[in-house]
Amino acid sequence: MTYYIADSAVFIMGNCDLDSSLIITVPSVTEELKSRDSALRFDLAKEGGLRVEWPDPEMVKEVREMAEHTRDSEELSKTDLEILAKALEYKDRGILLTDDYAVQNVAVQLGIQVKPIAQKKIKDIIIWQKQCIGCKKTFDKGDVCPICGSPLKKKRKKSRKEKSYF
Repeated sequence: MTYYIADSAVFIMGNCDLDSSLIITVPSVTEELKSRDSALRFDLAKEGGLRVEWPDPEMVKEVREMAEHTRDSEELSKTDLEILAKALEYKDRGILLTDDYAVQNVAVQLGIQVKPIAQKKIKDIIIWQKQCIGCKKTFDKGDVCPICGSPLKKKRKKSRKEKSYF
């Protein structure tokens, strides 16, 4: 049986025609549901069998490490990390539903199948770095250049084509 691990986009966009009993999410997703419509979609899905589960702390740790490796950690919220951890738990029998490119990038590197909700799926797996807009030196992280004090801008360090699961 295939399960679908849903991030908040599933409830925000509302264009998911899956059996609610096959959908799993994490409790913190509710914090991202700002509109009445998205909260209503969430409640209806719960009544239809949506499972809300806490992520395994070890999986959260593994996700955090991969996000550090890809340099996506600055882009990911607590909910994103938890959704990725839950998807990692169901890796062999689950598909992650998300439109978030940073979440997709980390998921693909972890071997998690991804299906977007409304956006296109990522085509490349990306490792990010920071480059100083002043002296052009590159760094793994930070917001200000330790050499000249100029702001650091995010740019691709390397990328490779992603093998599509769909």
